[in-house]
Parts: sequence; structure tokens; C-alpha cells
Amino acid sequence: MLSICRPAVLTVLFLFLFASLPTLADAQRLEADLRALFADTSGELSIGKVSDGLLGGRTTAEDLVFVGDNGDRLRLARYTVEGDYDQPDAVVMEGLRLEAQDDEPGIITVERLVVGEPSRPLLALRDLPLDGELEAAELTIDGLAMSRETPRTRVEDGKEVFLGTATGRLTIEHLYATELSRQAIGSLEVTGISGSGEQLADIGDGHFSLAALSLVGLRGLDREDARTLDRLELIDLSIEAERLVATLDRLRFDGDMTDGEGGFRLEALALDLARMIALAPVGERTRLRMASNVLTGGSGQLRLDAVSSGRWEAGEAASRLLGEMHLTAVEAFGWDLEADLPVRLPEGVEPAAFLADLESLEEVTLLGGRVDVLLTDHGLFDRLAPLMAAGQGISEADFLAQARTQAKGFGMLFGPQIETLFTGLVDMMAGDARELAIHLTLPAESGVEGLAADPLALPDRLSMRVETH
Repeated sequence: MLSICRPAVLTVLFLFLFASLPTLADAQRLEADLRALFADTSGELSIGKVSDGLLGGRTTAEDLVFVGDNGDRLRLARYTVEGDYDQPDAVVMEGLRLEAQDDEPGIITVERLVVGEPSRPLLALRDLPLDGELEAAELTIDGLAMSRETPRTRVEDGKEVFLGTATGRLTIEHLYATELSRQAIGSLEVTGISGSGEQLADIGDGHFSLAALSLVGLRGLDREDARTLDRLELIDLSIEAERLVATLDRLRFDGDMTDGEGGFRLEALALDLARMIALAPVGERTRLRMASNVLTGGSGQLRLDAVSSGRWEAGEAASRLLGEMHLTAVEAFGWDLEADLPVRLPEGVEPAAFLADLESLEEVTLLGGRVDVLLTDHGLFDRLAPLMAAGQGISEADFLAQARTQAKGFGMLFGPQIETLFTGLVDMMAGDARELAIHLTLPAESGVEGLAADPLALPDRLSMRVETH
């Protein structure tokens, strides 16, 4: 019986040892590559253990610690290469903590990071969570937290004065991205975003949260002047800072013009003007409170909803650019715009490229067209006349009479269309009208840049009709 079993046992042992040879080599390669990664950086690297899976297909380095001579510290509980070492199925990192001690000290921690089908097995650990040279099919990050300290200075009498240290923090619960390269991101989904900091852009000290962010088709990462984005969506944004207190239910942006249309939608942007005024410098509060009262009727809460869309209809001799925009400031005003513009593009210019970059209008020729604008009063104009009259120390009736005289003066300078426009605005403040409609007919064979360059000549070149209701 033993003589029969011995060949089978020897065969199994031989196969096991043979399969272990390449995996042992992978473990040695991973350790060598990790040490080479830090070879040009002054400091000390220690690796607790490097091993392979029992049947291969997985190579793991555990308890990696690097301490730089400058005080930088990197700790990584586990670094795993899954699949073929040279063409990995995935690279997985767990328990990452990077402490930087440069001019702007900071800390980055990640619970788990998975890179699917990376272009190489070794990632630039010190540049995580973003490695600009990495290409990968997928990226998943769970439990990302970043903090950074930045010196705050101000120039006084030609000298830079140190004001202290500003600390910024950002946390992300989950991030998933696809088709990553140095030039583009195919898609990105991020949930559970929150942050805080001092001197955030132009809004001062504060904090924010965002339930979800998603984008599709971000290209031109390596060229800022040619960056494009197909789609973007923000959900449940909240900001509370010194100069901005706001919430936003949803923002959707469609910038992919290859299908001939695009646009954006803004849902329930709420500005807490009362809180913002309370945080403003004392000397500015009276002026800001007056503006808030006009916009909100004294509530201090302003809500905005907006939707804009544009589409392109190509033709043989000319094409049409159709656009709509609707903006509503609740308890204040409504603004609606519709445009139907036949245009001729320069030879060789694709409509999608034109719509994606509306700043390039030099060679666009308008072939006539129309623009209709409707201004609706939801309470704003009722509040304007009393406030402006009080500011001038006159009665409301005197203010309105003065405004009508000024409207006639504008008409003498710029034409009867302008007089009709300003008279309509006075009628809305007087309560004699609730809507002001402006109908513009554009001149044929005119350049867009030329019209924009001489706005004072527009009344003579446009056909304008103004109506009040």
C-alpha cells in the first residue's frame, strides 16, 4: 500500500515546490522594488514581512514603515499585488498613513485603496492618493482623510507678517473611478464628502459637506486650456462659512455636445442671507440687510432655481442654435430667455466643438434670429420703490415721477426702445405691470464679436419691442 502511495505523494510535493518558485521570485521582486522606490530619499525603510499566497497569484508586503530624515513618515499595513506581478489584476493597499513635514505639513490616511488593472505593480506611495503617471481601469478608495496646515501671511508696509497657521481637512467615505490616465478620467463617483478649513477660497473660514458627486468624461487633465467635461452632478451640498451660508439640493451639468444638445439644472440653491449678514463686519451689516430685505421681503432666505438648455440643428447652408434659460428667485423675480439663432460657422468647425467652447465666437456669423426675454415680478419690484424713495428722503410718488423723467432722458440719448424699456421697469415698481417682455430681432450677416464690442450701438442695429403685462 505504501509503495503505491509514495509516487503520488512525491508528485504532489514536486508540483507544490515547482509552483512556489515563481511566487518566491515575486516576493523578492516586490521587496526589491519597494526598497528601490525609496532609494533616492534620505531616511530608513523597514518591511515586516513579504510573502506569497500558498498557490501563487498574490504577493503581499506587510508592516511597511518609512521615516524620512526630514520627519516625513509613511506607514502601510499591507501592500498586495494580485495576479501576474508584471501585469497585475489589482494592487491593494490597506491601512495607509502618510505624515508630511514640509513647508505645509499634512496627513493623509486611507483605510483601503484598490487599483484595478494598473499599468505597473508598484505605485508612488508618497504621492497617493493621486499618482499622475498611473494608468488603470479602476480605482476604489474607502475611508480617505486628508489634513494640511498652511501658513497665513499678510503684507503690511511692504513686509510679510505671519498671521498663524490655517488647517484644512477633507474626508471622503467612498470613491470609485474608471479609465484613469494622466490625460483623462472616464467616470468618477464620490460619496460622503465633508471638509473644513480657514480662508477657503474667497468665502473665509468654514466647513462644507456634499452627499455625492459624480462626473463622466473628464478630459485634458494635462492641458488646462483644453479641459472638457461631459457630465457633472452634485447632490445635497451644504456650505457654512464667513461669507457664504448656503445649501443646494442638486446641480446637473451636461457638457457633452456630440449629441447636439447640453445644459444645466440648478435645484433649490438656498442662501441664508441673514446668517451671512450676522457674520459680516459690523460696518457692512446695515447695507447688506437693506439688500436682503429687498430680495427676500425680510425673511433673509433666498432660494434660486435655474435650468438652461441649448441644442444644435445642423443644415446645409446654415445651422440653428436654440437655447432656453429659466431662473426663479422665489419671492423676488423670474427671468426667462429663449433664443433661436441661425448661424454660419467657419469652414471646418464642428458644431460640437463650437458649443463646447462658446468663447470662440470671432468667426461666427449671425444670420438674423430672435431672442425673447421675460422678466416677472414675484415681489422684488413692489419693494424697490419704497426702499429707493426712503434712501433719497422723498415720497414714493416723487421717486416714481423722477424715475419716469429719467427714462425719457435715456430715450433721448439712446433711442425710443431704451425709453420703453426703462418706462416698463418703472411701471413694475409702481405696480402697474407684473411682467416685462423684450423681443429682439438680430441683424443678418453680423458678427457676434462685433455686436458685443459696441453695445451702445445695439439699439440702432437691433429690432426691439418691449411689452408690459
